[in-house]
Amino acid sequence: MIASYPFSAVVGLADLKLALVLNAVSPRVGGVLVRGEKGTAKSTVVRALATQLPQVEVVSGCRFSCDPAAPDPACPDGPHEPGAAAVRRPAALVELPVGASEDRLAGSLDVERALTEGVKAFEPGLLAAAHRGVLYVDEVNLLHDHLVDLLLDAAALGTCYVEREGVSVRHAARFLLVGTMNPEEGELRPQLLDRFGLTVEVRASRDPGERAEVVRRRLAFDADPEGFAQGWREEEAALAQRIARARDRVPSVRLPDKRLVQIATVCAGFEVDGLRADIVTANAAVAHAAWHGRDVVTREDVRAAARLSLPHRRRRDPFDAPGMDESLLDDLLGPDDPDDDGPGHDISGPDGSGPDGGTTGSDGTDGRATGPDGSEGSGPDGGPDRGADSGLDPDHSGAAEEGLDSGPPSGSGQDGRAGHGRPGEDGADGVSGVPVGGQVAAAAAPYKVRLLNVPGLGEGVAGRRSRARTAHGRATGSRRPDGRVRDLHVTATLLAAAPHQRDRGRTGSGLLLRPDDLRQVVREGREGNLVLFVVDASGSMAARKRMGAVKTAVLSLLLDAYQRRDKVGLITFRGTGAELALPPTSSVEAGAARLRSLPTGGRTPLAAGLVRAAEVLRVERLRDPSRRPLLVLVTDGRATSGGDVDRAAALLEGTASVVVDCESGPVRLGLATRLAARLRARAVPLSELGTVVHDHRKAS
Repeated sequence: MIASYPFSAVVGLADLKLALVLNAVSPRVGGVLVRGEKGTAKSTVVRALATQLPQVEVVSGCRFSCDPAAPDPACPDGPHEPGAAAVRRPAALVELPVGASEDRLAGSLDVERALTEGVKAFEPGLLAAAHRGVLYVDEVNLLHDHLVDLLLDAAALGTCYVEREGVSVRHAARFLLVGTMNPEEGELRPQLLDRFGLTVEVRASRDPGERAEVVRRRLAFDADPEGFAQGWREEEAALAQRIARARDRVPSVRLPDKRLVQIATVCAGFEVDGLRADIVTANAAVAHAAWHGRDVVTREDVRAAARLSLPHRRRRDPFDAPGMDESLLDDLLGPDDPDDDGPGHDISGPDGSGPDGGTTGSDGTDGRATGPDGSEGSGPDGGPDRGADSGLDPDHSGAAEEGLDSGPPSGSGQDGRAGHGRPGEDGADGVSGVPVGGQVAAAAAPYKVRLLNVPGLGEGVAGRRSRARTAHGRATGSRRPDGRVRDLHVTATLLAAAPHQRDRGRTGSGLLLRPDDLRQVVREGREGNLVLFVVDASGSMAARKRMGAVKTAVLSLLLDAYQRRDKVGLITFRGTGAELALPPTSSVEAGAARLRSLPTGGRTPLAAGLVRAAEVLRVERLRDPSRRPLLVLVTDGRATSGGDVDRAAALLEGTASVVVDCESGPVRLGLATRLAARLRARAVPLSELGTVVHDHRKAS
């Protein structure tokens, strides 16, 4: 078996390592959501943590990892007798793939055997396998909503329930939940964000020295995984012992009423909804105190816990990015207490020694700046350089990393200059940048829009926009199953079996069933679509401050797409051509940011916008053939450059489309309405976009 990358060898990422350790010390903290760009070692750190968790004793032969000291009385493999044989094994690390089914996650009842043989057979899922271990969900924001709901309910209750066709099974499911996500691929709903105890933002360091050390260690690990892990064995063992001691200390840590009031003050001051934030912060503060060998929670423990538990709970609007003002946090906490020793005063144990009896560094290791062979720094053999690792310093606020330049500000050009591009022949810079004499219109607050959907019945990803055959929804019929029955239609099954009872020799009161009698439910629900916005940003749209209203309308449509679980894309056309401002993504925040900084001016290459839309949709059909597109064209219908509009419109034949007519004023040419007729699309005046359609059946 290939050795995993050592937790202690990870360079930097202090907040992430601290959040994971606090959950390892006290599962009551409620898990960690790790947000960050790709390639920042999110998965590496999570997998490395599992090796640091204390081993667990389980009842021998129990598929649900029951604790022999306190077995679950409702365990499907039980009841277990007192003193049952036990085995000791490492804590499990279970990974939930994005494409997992509900049966794979929660477990499945073999309904076919239950009906035909009278046998109650239950196959445990990943929640059972993760009991008393770690459940790791990579790309948690891409999971279907019903799976996320099921997962978080189990994490909150510590129990998994499986109920189907009158048969019920429950079992314990207590685990450390860790989810990772890239915000560029879409956000979680705020109510789901709130269910994660802590959250951490991860970004790659901009310090060349630290980045070089990351590469140096990774190359050494890839060249000799066993040898590299051996070099960190002492640090890993010390860290595991410290986690175990902190776990034992948690029940004895006291949370004074003064600290509880501080926690409530901070949560109220940041205007977080509900009381889950207060509870999570209190549990995290207790875990932080135990991790640092304290028996009483201090101000610094509360501060460290609040930094990790509150940022994602302040996100009110889907277009808001998680974050918090640390100066406000310090103001709400008040001045340091005279009886406190100051920030980070007890970063090791109560006796001032490290977990192995030596002096402790800020990362919980031995603090030496030497390699495993006693030499300083990182030698030619790729040995670890402890001095380069910030580790688990509780006072590491990430300020050094947060303050680093991560590129030009939002809405600016590549060179960081906002509002200045190369002027084109028509006095504009073409498509990118702001035209000379152009302007960037401001958008107002978004509003609720009417339902725009794709006609017909699809079979795409579950969502909330268009009608589709889905795994969840109302039953509309039955069919013969393809393979194993996943969703039995009991009535249809009985009706299929009833005519054959005499031929089968039925003599008793029960029906005689055969596998051919089984029927599966056909369900109809809603799917998410690809909503491709094609926005006219030409000079005619800037007239009479029309673009401000247009941006507000598109922002409202983006908000609607977020709520209906759609992918979105954004094409703008102005000047001499069209630009794909946002490739199709699940991140509506990115679309909102691009739209807010969208300049206007120049000619109207309408045909170019339509051609670019056809190209994007053609590629997306190959990438995601089950997701049906919806084209939303926002324009006044004018075309002053860019080719033949009729020929471009023909490329979009068969695509469900909506034309938002932006023409205004007392004299109207009706160009957008004629364009809608060419596209066989619905024409919706901009002023009527906010009309709420209450009868969804009529809207469909």
